Amino acid sequence: MQHLLFVYGTLRQGGSNQAFLEKSEFLGQHETLPEYALYDLGAYPAVIAGHHRIVGEVYLIDDVTLARIDKLEDVPIEYRREQIETPFGLAWIYLYQDTSQLDVLLSSGDWCQRV
Repeated sequence: MQHLLFVYGTLRQGGSNQAFLEKSEFLGQHETLPEYALYDLGAYPAVIAGHHRIVGEVYLIDDVTLARIDKLEDVPIEYRREQIETPFGLAWIYLYQDTSQLDVLLSSGDWCQRV
């Protein structure tokens, strides 16, 4: 089965985990509606419900890739998956679950633009 996946952090082009998507089809860039908040956890980001837009990329992936990324994201412990609307169709997004860990908001919504 094929899935759409919206990625906003280390899975994006140039990110430390981008190799997970090497056999997947890059469909394009996407910016979400202002319904989320992006936080910097140091080595990786976290997205939760909020009032900012999130910048990312959409990929067409298969079941094996989705399962591998679920393991990377520690679903359902650290992250959970939900679907969002994109220009390419409904795509999975990973949302962080432990909001007590969140201190550094990236109001730009773009993990690749953090300093």
